[in-house]
Amino acid sequence: MVENYINIIAEDKVYPIIRCADADKAVEIAKALIDGGVRVLEINVENTSIYEAIEEVSKYAAVCAGGIITSYQAEAALKYGAKLFASPIFQMNLVKISKNLRVPFIAGASTANEAYNAWKSRIPLIKLFPVEAMGGVQYIENVLRQMPFLNLMPTANVKLSEVVTYINAGAAAVGVGRDFYQGFTPHEITQRTKEILSEVRDYTKWSSKK
Repeated sequence: MVENYINIIAEDKVYPIIRCADADKAVEIAKALIDGGVRVLEINVENTSIYEAIEEVSKYAAVCAGGIITSYQAEAALKYGAKLFASPIFQMNLVKISKNLRVPFIAGASTANEAYNAWKSRIPLIKLFPVEAMGGVQYIENVLRQMPFLNLMPTANVKLSEVVTYINAGAAAVGVGRDFYQGFTPHEITQRTKEILSEVRDYTKWSSKK
């Protein structure tokens, strides 16, 4: 079960990240994404009310609790129904929780050294964060040229229009935050989700035939 959610992310390749302090709004956005076909999404733990949002959204899809930096946050999120958790950093206490509870942990890394150490600790999917500041697509290519075995997921200020470019560069999946939902109605979010998932599926089919 530990690998299943990671496999789904790798299959869908588009990983929505909701960062919202309003729990009700986070639920609204999440449901719109799910209606568009999303199976796993991240809800950032901005405050304690977000745990209730995680509990509600978990009825409809697998939720990754994001922005986790303490053991307490991880344990609370899992109690409220999160199936996996993610952090912008890599730290061993979170690795231990993941292994002890057999729950997937998506660790954050900025440098090649951090990404390698996360891989050595058997982290199945590594957030390359913040990818834009580190050099974007070129940075992904540079890191994977030296370590093609890494499963990297670029995040932070990634646009939907950039998803296929990152996948083409070797990203295992791509994390998209505000560009998915900010300034859009629930209906528009659902449509945007359907469109990007379709675009990625088409690209994946095309690239597999090359």
